[in-house]
Amino acid sequence: MATNPPLLTAVSSSARQLLLLLRCISFTKKSRVRISAEGIRFSTEEGSLMEAFVFLEKSLFTSYTYNAPPPPCSQDDVPAPPVFEINLTALLETLNIFGLLDPANAMAKRGGEFDSFATHRLNRHNAFSNHALAMPTGICTFSYTGSGSPLSIHMSESGVTTTCDLTTYEASTTEEIPFNRDSLALKTIMRASSLQDTVTELSSMSPETITITATPTSNISFTSSGSLGSATVDFTTNTPLSTSAPILDTFHCPRKTSASFKFGLVKAAQRAMASATKVSLRLDGEGVLSLQFLVELDVEGKEEGEGVAFVDFRVVPLVEGEGDGVDGEGGSSDED
Repeated sequence: MATNPPLLTAVSSSARQLLLLLRCISFTKKSRVRISAEGIRFSTEEGSLMEAFVFLEKSLFTSYTYNAPPPPCSQDDVPAPPVFEINLTALLETLNIFGLLDPANAMAKRGGEFDSFATHRLNRHNAFSNHALAMPTGICTFSYTGSGSPLSIHMSESGVTTTCDLTTYEASTTEEIPFNRDSLALKTIMRASSLQDTVTELSSMSPETITITATPTSNISFTSSGSLGSATVDFTTNTPLSTSAPILDTFHCPRKTSASFKFGLVKAAQRAMASATKVSLRLDGEGVLSLQFLVELDVEGKEEGEGVAFVDFRVVPLVEGEGDGVDGEGGSSDED
């Protein structure tokens, strides 16, 4: 009897790039996986207050084969794409299995002010590093047979191979935090490093909440509040960097708007801030925050800068009265 082909077989020439992207949403242990002909979507959530997802387009893989599951009833029915849950921590450990033997990786885990510089020096002078020997950074193959079967990951690097079968679970929910793209109260594109610096600066006050306020005069401010006090960081389209380029690339705010969020939820996106080059920050009419990070990748067959991936976060705003440190303001408000 002939066996059905796997629903998915995807090969990536760089497991470390997949690791980089998935680490951006690793604030929880479980991840929901959705497989389609266009790519693989991984998503995580923190209760019903925040969700994050990264979509690995099929163009990011050297080969991508998707065989849609058979229709449930008739040929006219469109089969739903497979959706299941996996242990994200186990997946990250699998993708990083060869990195555990990398001396540069070990040094970076020690902690300290000069980790990045020390790692760079180690890689530069290590004649046997993958970079010096022009070796690939790990071939990774995803395969999925069908409902109830494990998600298999086959890793190969420098002649060493390993295979891991991750148990799949029925997805507890497929609902997402709604975000109305057709009713935006604020949209701006800024440097991800500037947003990361802002969150890091505001963290010193051990805040409980963060309020984003924007005005039509191209001004946006981030105010943190907590038991130790409050602090504010302001940006405008004229805020210069050392390169004399503005921090805010684009800015659209029809009227003054303000929304407050739990600081810890926004801070959970710091890995994405550190990995991305730019971020699109949006607030819809209900005050839901959308952060879409652009991460540049080295994709085989594409010129530098052409390989990109997006990491998205959505955060539900606080309702009035939830944030004691926001001076009575909660949720989202618009002023004419």
